Amino acid sequence: MGLWKWTWASILLRLILIYFPHNLFNLSSRPELSTPLTSLRRLAEGYWLKQSSISPYAGSMYHGSPILLSLLGPVTVIRIEGLPPHVLCRCNLISTHFGYSLVFVIADFATAMLIRAIGHNLKAACSKKLNSLNLGKLVDNPDFLSAGDIAALVYLWNPFTIFTCVGSSTSPIENFFIILTLYGACKRLPPLAAFGWVVSSQVALYPAILIIPVIFLLGYGPDSPPRKLFLKKNLSKIKNDILSKQSAQPTYFSWTSVVLFFLWASIFASCVFILCGLYMKEYGGLQEMLQRTYGFMLTVEDLSPNIGVLWYFFAEVFDFFRNFFLIVFHVNILFMLLPLAIRLNHRPCFLAFVYIAISSILKSYPSVGDSALYLGLLSLFVNELADMQFSFFLFSGYVGVSLLSPVMHNLWIWRGTGNANFYFATAMAYACFQIVLVVESVNAILNHDRKIRKLCTTTT
Repeated sequence: MGLWKWTWASILLRLILIYFPHNLFNLSSRPELSTPLTSLRRLAEGYWLKQSSISPYAGSMYHGSPILLSLLGPVTVIRIEGLPPHVLCRCNLISTHFGYSLVFVIADFATAMLIRAIGHNLKAACSKKLNSLNLGKLVDNPDFLSAGDIAALVYLWNPFTIFTCVGSSTSPIENFFIILTLYGACKRLPPLAAFGWVVSSQVALYPAILIIPVIFLLGYGPDSPPRKLFLKKNLSKIKNDILSKQSAQPTYFSWTSVVLFFLWASIFASCVFILCGLYMKEYGGLQEMLQRTYGFMLTVEDLSPNIGVLWYFFAEVFDFFRNFFLIVFHVNILFMLLPLAIRLNHRPCFLAFVYIAISSILKSYPSVGDSALYLGLLSLFVNELADMQFSFFLFSGYVGVSLLSPVMHNLWIWRGTGNANFYFATAMAYACFQIVLVVESVNAILNHDRKIRKLCTTTT
């Protein structure tokens, strides 16, 4: 009951904040919340161009997916007729903001509930596997918290999530499809996982790297202690004999689910690209869409300030070296995928958190909506990360950067008493805190696995 009270309270808070359109206009102009890819103002501009029989990618305003354009575009033009002009303008403003913001509130609620379901699934799988190792006392311990409920509340009450929801950003929709992918993979539902993965990759491109943890989730199941422990446990019982089918079960990889996932992913991807091609048939087709969306992300054409590190770097770098550093920054994400997958293959949900956090650091146009997502996923491992170091330091750093970023932006843009270095310093500090968070969380989860290994050897 406490969970649902806090859940409805968070929704009520969002609805109260949505009721003040003037505040939404101020938030929608914040570079920490809205980027060229997530700004609803740009989406409304693209939809207006489409309604005027002009390519939505004409000019340099809209660079998002046609999926978002078709889903959220109609919500941005709500009309109320039969009122005086001055009243009509005000009512249109309120109704339009309330209309699309209500969609984001629903998306936040659905994402939180999916995170909660993932947490319960992780707990059930962990309890079952620890019991098979005679370590069920770790789960039965009263200090073992309900990670799913905590993660859902962390996501709903995170200030990053709240401000993103009411600040005219499409990040809640992207986060919903990413979590839908992980939920479908945890439940071993290949069609649902494939649908979420295809749509999220088409909307934001960077979630495509989640295919690795999705394959591990579909093949091995949710996070568990290292699979070598189960083999050692079985080998201690069955000496000098071939492992029975029951003893080999913990290391069994379900290729059927993975093959079905790729089959459904190819079907959904074909449907999405066909629909996008039909949507853009009169305006250059798929080539125009790919160039204006994926090409825009990879070439970093818009150098407007954001909380990332790429805009300032490419504003200063010589054009002769631009393509080289573009390759370096984008390939840097790919270089980390394989080593992390090898080391954390037994914890695919945690691996998904690491991938999302790394991509939010190095992506072209990051926002605090990305941080809201990976912080919610991090809370799923609140029990395993209980001994993580520098927790208070990281919390203080996130709070400090959140407060300093708008101050430095105001000094630079509006007051004229600062320069770009002021704002970029907060972006660099933000990136450093994210790196420390990823490193310390990975170290803590590996230490937790070592403790389980020691307990397992002592019990045997």
